[in-house]
Amino acid sequence: MGAGAVLFAVTACAGQGTPAADPAAKPELSTSASVAPPSPSDIATPTPGRPKQVVPEGTTEVPAKQIDSSALPADYPRDVTTSNGGTVLSIRAQEGGCGRVSAAVAEQTAQRVVVNLKETKAQTNQMCTMDIRTPVISATLDAPLAARTLVLTVEPR
Repeated sequence: MGAGAVLFAVTACAGQGTPAADPAAKPELSTSASVAPPSPSDIATPTPGRPKQVVPEGTTEVPAKQIDSSALPADYPRDVTTSNGGTVLSIRAQEGGCGRVSAAVAEQTAQRVVVNLKETKAQTNQMCTMDIRTPVISATLDAPLAARTLVLTVEPR
């Protein structure tokens, strides 16, 4: 019984010292590491490229009356914000399965801006899910949107 008690005591105290290197153990996250917060320009100016799921902070909502979305399907999102002085549009779009949505500025006049939304699908014969995602994509204008009408269109696939 004495050997059993010693073995129990050693086993119980093993977790109180420095842990042994265990390759299967998950590393602990340190909260003391110093990570610089993003600068205001990083937050306020979305960068063109991969879609995001959230609208960046520091954006201004484009009023619904300023958006001509008559060419969009009835169930398509119609949320648009601007940033970077009104020259960057963040548009809530729609994609699904193996598709990826993108935005292209097709026209910029003194009265209106036309942005074509296009979903590109993979050219392989792979199986795709039937989900619908609504990422936020960006488009950059030559001049601020200001009071111009924003026309959203969807290019055929």
